[in-house]
Amino acid sequence: MHSPQFTAEPSSNGTVERDFTAGDVPGLRSPASGADRAPLTFDVIIAGCGPTGAMLAAELRLHDVRVLVVEKETEPKSFVRIVGLHVRSLELMAMRGLLDRVLQHGRQRPAGGFFAAIPKPAPEGLDSAHAYLLGIPQPVIERLLEEHAIELGAQVLRDRAVAGFEQDDEGVTVELSGGERLRSRYLVGCDGARSTVRKLLGVGFPGEPSRTDTLMGEMKVGVPREEVAAKVAEIGKTHRPFWLRPFGEEVYSVVVPAAGVSDRAEPPTLEDFKQRLRTIAGTDFGVHSPRWLSRFGDATRLAERYRVGRVLLAGDAAHIHPPIGGQGLNLGVQDAFNLGWKLAAQIRGWAPETLLDTYQAERHPVAEDVLDNTRAQVQLLSAEPGPQAVRRLLTELMDFDEVNRHLIEKITAIGIRYDFGEGPDLLGRRLRDIDVRQGHLYGLLHRGRGLLLDRTERLTAGGWSDRVDHLADPTAVLDVPCVLLRPDGHVAWIGDDQQDLDDHLSRWFGKPSG
Repeated sequence: MHSPQFTAEPSSNGTVERDFTAGDVPGLRSPASGADRAPLTFDVIIAGCGPTGAMLAAELRLHDVRVLVVEKETEPKSFVRIVGLHVRSLELMAMRGLLDRVLQHGRQRPAGGFFAAIPKPAPEGLDSAHAYLLGIPQPVIERLLEEHAIELGAQVLRDRAVAGFEQDDEGVTVELSGGERLRSRYLVGCDGARSTVRKLLGVGFPGEPSRTDTLMGEMKVGVPREEVAAKVAEIGKTHRPFWLRPFGEEVYSVVVPAAGVSDRAEPPTLEDFKQRLRTIAGTDFGVHSPRWLSRFGDATRLAERYRVGRVLLAGDAAHIHPPIGGQGLNLGVQDAFNLGWKLAAQIRGWAPETLLDTYQAERHPVAEDVLDNTRAQVQLLSAEPGPQAVRRLLTELMDFDEVNRHLIEKITAIGIRYDFGEGPDLLGRRLRDIDVRQGHLYGLLHRGRGLLLDRTERLTAGGWSDRVDHLADPTAVLDVPCVLLRPDGHVAWIGDDQQDLDDHLSRWFGKPSG
């Protein structure tokens, strides 16, 4: 997919030396600019057009930031791998008006059984209007997010990757794999686990290398569903990770240990899956017609820093972990949602001095927590007696609603609370999609602006009205007088005092205009 061409808008501070125009496509060759510096062409260049990069591009375009996304692949992925969008990611889609579009292509299933594949249902009354998992083909969600970014005006250039860059006090000069040299205010590496941007930036990526490999794929099964279910239940008592889960007519997600199968450097084959299934289960279930086949390890790593000057990292470029619990794609999309409005504020000139630093301060601990819970889940999938004993104990403990709820909220990311200082428990948390007089709360967040929900009908966002919307007497559902929401839906302030509100508006949205 190639994006439509467009003429870049003037920069927010009017210092563009040369705008990007339709005539620059597809080569994007920059003319010499003197002083060995390329023209300042974009506000942000994003390396990688996966879900993280595409979501970030869209978030930036909501604020008229000029964005170029460079993607090394010539075409989007063609293999049909099913990924799961967890509750928080579905909420983010709803906040930007994307949920209905996404739901058309996915399949909903209950939000339970995520933690180490322990078969427990989700607790009742999960605090979300979107308390389910959406299984959706990975190429489809990537296409939808890319289309969304393009519709908002982002430019996507395929068959290009970041080959090098240099940054200074004013911006970043980026060299692409095709030899082009571009200039941007910021560069964001969303280029995956082997991120070139992270390596060139010199940011450490400590953690544990992969020690155990697992085969994962989607394929058809040639025996009745009841037979599969009975055999999987029997084998699952002693072998983990091991499962065959239905994904529609005859198609199953198959996960099986990769021990002794082919060279790690070589892609697995259907015969590899059959061999491992016969070894463990005594049957290969008649598997055939694979949609996609892969192998993954349990490498776990976290970037030491998410930002160095004008270069930032997000998604798998910042963190990798085993796919247990299905958190990877979701974590990256949520990184982008946190970063987008902050980076846009920096570029538009109204960001408070430390706003961009809150990206790492908030998201790095979230990634640490995800890495820890995936480490724990991997241990619980071991067939060794010790981990199996712990698994049986945890299975019993999850019968307690508080334990089950805590683990579900952790996996689905609705339990996150950023540290905004002392205050009510709601402070720093995301606000669910409550009913308001105008419909639904998330419908008021489509433009990526802040929102003041004012039950007192006497407060004002005044000098911040170009960045923050104001809704008086929104709903009786709120049990607090007023709430200030950031563009990512997290509660930035609770109270009823105008001066206190103004202080917090300044903290998150900079100086008042005018």
